[in-house]
Amino acid sequence: MRVMAQVAMVMNLDKCIGCHTCSVTCKQAWTNRAGTEYVWFNNVETRPGQGYPRRYEDQEKWKGGWRLNRREQLRLRTGGRLQKLATIFASPVQPTLADYYEPWTYDYENLISAPLGDDIPVARPKSLITGEDMKITWSANWDDDLGGSAATEELDPIMQKLRDEAADKITFSFEQTFMFYLPRICEHCLNPSCMASCPSGAIYKREEDGIVLVDQDRCRGWRQCITGCPYKKIYYNHRTGKAEKCTFCYPRIEVGQPTVCSETCVGRLRYIGLFLYDADAVTAAASVPDERDLYEAQLELMLDPADPKVLAAARAEGIPDDWIDAARRSPVYALAKKYRVALPLHPEYRTMPMVWYVPPLSPIVDLLTEQGHDGESHDNLFGAIDTLRIPLEYLAELFSAGDVSVVEDVLKKLAAMRSYMRDVALGREPDARIPARVGMDEESMTEMYHLMAIAKYADRYVIPTAHAEEGHRLEEMACSLDYDDGPGMYESGPFGEASGRATPVSVETFQALKQRQTTDRAADATALRDRVNLLNWDGNGSPVSRSSSEVEARDA
Repeated sequence: MRVMAQVAMVMNLDKCIGCHTCSVTCKQAWTNRAGTEYVWFNNVETRPGQGYPRRYEDQEKWKGGWRLNRREQLRLRTGGRLQKLATIFASPVQPTLADYYEPWTYDYENLISAPLGDDIPVARPKSLITGEDMKITWSANWDDDLGGSAATEELDPIMQKLRDEAADKITFSFEQTFMFYLPRICEHCLNPSCMASCPSGAIYKREEDGIVLVDQDRCRGWRQCITGCPYKKIYYNHRTGKAEKCTFCYPRIEVGQPTVCSETCVGRLRYIGLFLYDADAVTAAASVPDERDLYEAQLELMLDPADPKVLAAARAEGIPDDWIDAARRSPVYALAKKYRVALPLHPEYRTMPMVWYVPPLSPIVDLLTEQGHDGESHDNLFGAIDTLRIPLEYLAELFSAGDVSVVEDVLKKLAAMRSYMRDVALGREPDARIPARVGMDEESMTEMYHLMAIAKYADRYVIPTAHAEEGHRLEEMACSLDYDDGPGMYESGPFGEASGRATPVSVETFQALKQRQTTDRAADATALRDRVNLLNWDGNGSPVSRSSSEVEARDA
């Protein structure tokens, strides 16, 4: 048993209101630069819907993730080395710009500079790719206006599958429509197919916390990782020729802060914590023959942080005691394994995803009340689970490889918690039979309620800080406030527009963003020096090659 730590996230879909705050803040922090106009490391999809890029779940077309060969061994859907070599220069399964969307801006200059006349000037949409006028026909959240309609049913891969398998079970009349929101980021998988697909070995999984990153120096822009990722959460920057992806905000994680999307989430639906897992067992867990067994196999990978054998093995692997303590208090471990209410997204892809979801409980209370029943009674709630407005089959295709019983058990626990806590809130004697019916006791149900409904900041985000003695293994180990040239005083960056000292990326990004937002000119090419930070470079100019003697003279 080789114990390793993995930073993971849980999202409670019952709380998501589809406000896209997480998407916008992530966009501003990580993809607000040339070449990433179409890129959304975090996006919120309306289900049913096509998703982003369009129909990314159709692996018969996109060939993402893993499959088992005839000898029940894991193989990439895109094929082996010979197949990759044959398609390395022109992969036939790459999403096109139309599958994402053509990014645009508006001609605001026309509103300001149009001459006086009888006509009212307009701000036409302009393509950020070609600069020409364009018609807006698609975007990353286009399904927002179509949620639950027959239009989305025709194009949603999961609905097509359900329609073919059980057309008589789901009716899409207007009165019976359903919808919910599904936020998505990179899954930072335990068995990432993107990493296995990269010909140049640029994608790696950090040993200390499991975050999957792209080494920009080694990336050669083959784009095989985009094909290999079944979630299509790796993007190609057409200005830099490099692949980019969600970084799980690792500079924030290293200092104990949650990701930007979690910090700014209006619904407080995101939880971040640690898993301890057995790295030696990942391949075997991802190779179970029956797809419906993948969820349980993934749970088996998650080790009990209170087990003395696990603790001894973790310490033997060099995991610090404060990280082990964080694993004990981890909200993601509690929701995923202790209470078993959080499920992985598409476990059938066999990537062992580390972003988990609490499936939404349909609004059945009001419906039961309208029919003259006690909408909060556990008997009525349990009886209505099978006839929820959101079909169990749909949720099962998302979170349990089609196993309806897994999703049904989760929804029953959520319904039981709602019914049990109503008695507590009203000062009535709690009914111990309610948690017992879903395999829980009163204490654990109360703890689950406090975590899911009223958890404080410190309970939702249990993130151990990086250790100074491990600094050589980290990309960055510093805080902007430790530097005299911190926010408000720093004029440029270490690797960006005016490359200089080795200062934290957070400082450099802050100042580079400030300069771009407050200046009327592009980056000065003559100011560029040795290296370029792809997190903030606006694509203007190129780094100047200098001899070592010149660099030494400059530093002196």
